[in-house]
Amino acid sequence: MTDDDDRGDVVSSSSEGEQTAEPRPPRPWQRSSAEDSAPSRSSRPLPFWQELILLLTIALLLAAGIKILFVQAFYIPSGSMNDTLVYNDRILVQKVSYWGSATPDRGDVVVFSDPGGWLDESEAPRPGNALAKGLELFGLFPTGGHLVKRVIGVGGDRVRCCDEKGRVRVNDTPIAERAYLKAGQKPSLITFDVEVPEGYLWVMGDNRSASADSRLHLGDPGGGFVPEENVVGKVFAVVWPLSHWQFVQRPESFEALAP
Repeated sequence: MTDDDDRGDVVSSSSEGEQTAEPRPPRPWQRSSAEDSAPSRSSRPLPFWQELILLLTIALLLAAGIKILFVQAFYIPSGSMNDTLVYNDRILVQKVSYWGSATPDRGDVVVFSDPGGWLDESEAPRPGNALAKGLELFGLFPTGGHLVKRVIGVGGDRVRCCDEKGRVRVNDTPIAERAYLKAGQKPSLITFDVEVPEGYLWVMGDNRSASADSRLHLGDPGGGFVPEENVVGKVFAVVWPLSHWQFVQRPESFEALAP
């Protein structure tokens, strides 16, 4: 191999006897500076309006996925859960706890769809405009038309009230409810003694004298029981107004109940 072979040019003779350098054709792995600086068609940025539509579409799909699988926002339409949840509070409901075969437990505060005839139109407000309706669809606006109560009994439980001390009993074990009942409220002014069917729940509000819960629907179709399949999820936080911000936890008094 000669020195000429190492250069990028070859030497040839012109008709005048002078030697001129002829460029070699570029090797496959070599690119010219012009090629490097030329924009690729595939790398051209999208117009702003297309990027905006794409980003909004992705955001809405993510929001819908979160609503379906993880968390959904609701608001409190009445005072039936005072003072745990107050009228017009914005709450977050998580669905992870009830994935798979898991079901609501005693003491959980749950949101559920109307089992049938529990709500009238005044208690099921809807978004007032098209934008709010669209945001509700994707979980970006608090949803109405549902109920929120505390689970007192689950499938197989016997729930009754009241015993000689005026308490609610679940499977003959009294519940200490002072921690969450509205101040001055008695466990119940309605007497009842029920056995909860499998796959159903017995629910009551924390503001007992102002809660149209399972007790008030004993004579209705369904006997006041809520199907587990109607449950949307478990309330885990109040997020608005900020002065009401709190996590909602299962009271310790339910730990004493047999599984």
